[in-house]
Amino acid sequence: MAWKPSIDLRGPLRQRRANANPVSLHHFLPSAVADMDLQGLQHRRILLGVSGGIAAYKACELTRRLREAGAEVRVALTANAARFVTPLTFQALSGQPVRADLWDEAAEMGMGHLELARWAQRIVIAPASADVIAKLAHGFADDLLTTLCLASEAPLAIAPAMNHRMWRHPATQANIATLRTRGVAILGPEDGPLAEGESGPGRLMEPQAIAAVLAQQESTARANGRLGGVRVLIDAGPTYEDIDPVRFLGNRSSGRMGFAMAQAALDAGAQVTLVAGPVHLSTPPGAARIDVRSAREMREAVVAAAVEADIFIATAAVADWRPQQASAHKLKKGQAADTLSLIENPDILAEVAARANRPFVVGFAAETKDLERNAREKLARKKLDVIAANEVGADRGIDTDDNALHLYWNGGQQMLARAPKPQLASALIDRIATLYASRRDGR
Repeated sequence: MAWKPSIDLRGPLRQRRANANPVSLHHFLPSAVADMDLQGLQHRRILLGVSGGIAAYKACELTRRLREAGAEVRVALTANAARFVTPLTFQALSGQPVRADLWDEAAEMGMGHLELARWAQRIVIAPASADVIAKLAHGFADDLLTTLCLASEAPLAIAPAMNHRMWRHPATQANIATLRTRGVAILGPEDGPLAEGESGPGRLMEPQAIAAVLAQQESTARANGRLGGVRVLIDAGPTYEDIDPVRFLGNRSSGRMGFAMAQAALDAGAQVTLVAGPVHLSTPPGAARIDVRSAREMREAVVAAAVEADIFIATAAVADWRPQQASAHKLKKGQAADTLSLIENPDILAEVAARANRPFVVGFAAETKDLERNAREKLARKKLDVIAANEVGADRGIDTDDNALHLYWNGGQQMLARAPKPQLASALIDRIATLYASRRDGR
């Protein structure tokens, strides 16, 4: 179903003449745009496509506004767009390399167009020329931008910009109608003066208005997400067990996977509580964060929050042991014993899974060998609903930007190929949502 704006037309939207532009979104008043909340764009991965036309210069402003809203933006130019604005301009504004050629040998060694298509959480083409609109409507993939649109499952929005006669032409209107039936959001065009000295519908929607619509789309998608209203508890990062006021036992966990899981759960509409060990990561907007340091502190926070949780995802690398006695003062050389006596920490995951009114429980397993055997043994022993196992070692798993996961549950398994952790987290949340719904519905 095509996306429709839910903003009250009596407020920030201005009603247009009935015959002015029957298939586009209404125009945002400048004052209303300035007041709109763009928080929904924080940490979103947006692919901005730019096609040829004088309005291409406004895509520079859109890039800036999206980044100011907290989005990560990557830009793909058509050959004609690069005649109006250089790739270097967009690289400076986005802070990312710009793609303009499907036949870029360096990028395509790793099938770069498919990687970029998978990376995008949302695609917006602004401006969208009549040529690009026609290609999208008829499934052409003869350049980088149209290929990306066909190869991606991300929601697509286009902001048309062209001469008013081109816009009103039956062929263009038929192409727009086709795209709308496929769920493509059509942003604009606006009615007003055009570059060639004429006036009519064909102006690119203003960049701030485009950003506002995208933010609203994100908010709507979250409200209607697969985990809408579901309460998700996630623990993340390492725990530190003090030896003395200076030294501690810890591990190399960065917390990135747990924080990515929190963001992915939020994107799916969940209410997220995040119990974080000592990490230096920003809280995903909308998550309730509880900071802890030791395993016992993490256990206390998790057990308390689990009472209200529907799903518990245990990504934290909790220390298995702690010193039997922590020194109140720094241990000097020659004062410390030859051995360090350790005692076992509580098993947070097993404790939550053993509760009478337990949530749906997802565990993680980091293994250096016998991955499947060890993961399945942990799945059964701790009575988990799902376990996500990964191999760790040099440049694998811990303290890296990407990972690969093997998922196991009773009656099934799935391999999630190596990918950046935010993308991996989205795929894992999707599987968790499916399995959670099956258990909740008794299937």
